[in-house]
Amino acid sequence: MTETVETPSNQSSPHPTRRSRRTWMLLAALGGIGAIFLGSEYFMAGIQVGDHAPAFSGVAHTGQNVMLDDYKGRQTVVVYFYPKDDTPGCTTQACSFRDAYEDFSKAGAAVIGISSDSNDKHREFAERRKLPFLLIADEDGSLRKAFGVPKTLGFLPGRVTYVIDRDGVVRHVFNSQLNAGKHVTEALQVVRRLNETPSS
Repeated sequence: MTETVETPSNQSSPHPTRRSRRTWMLLAALGGIGAIFLGSEYFMAGIQVGDHAPAFSGVAHTGQNVMLDDYKGRQTVVVYFYPKDDTPGCTTQACSFRDAYEDFSKAGAAVIGISSDSNDKHREFAERRKLPFLLIADEDGSLRKAFGVPKTLGFLPGRVTYVIDRDGVVRHVFNSQLNAGKHVTEALQVVRRLNETPSS
């Protein structure tokens, strides 16, 4: 595409090639700024719908060893990554999963929360908020990296929920830092659909 620069009829165009180069440099700079302020989720993709979920394992706040493979062929799994225990958004999200936990169980799904908090902090958080589901400590960030969970604003740990069917295939991904409650409603809708239509 050729850039057109309008100039008065009595003047020649002042180096249109250089002006085009400056335009592209400006666009590149704006793209970099966008990556910083909008967040890397706009420029990179991790695990997507249709992908096989990473065969992760970890230790839950109860001391239980958790492996995704343990659920294969038995249960749908809702895995949600969140930034930090006891922060307002994360507390709202956890309590929403707690309040809907019976609905998830009836629909045949397990719920697992993952953050970089230690299991000591997870235990305190679970006891304080009466959380009935497992929380896994990802202190080294390896699980977040395995799923390719993007950061928000380029540095905040992302808030992403994955629904994984009984074959280990990701059937739903919801990414929203601010709309914590919607993670629960969206995941439950998908889990119910999967329960009505068994995975093949």
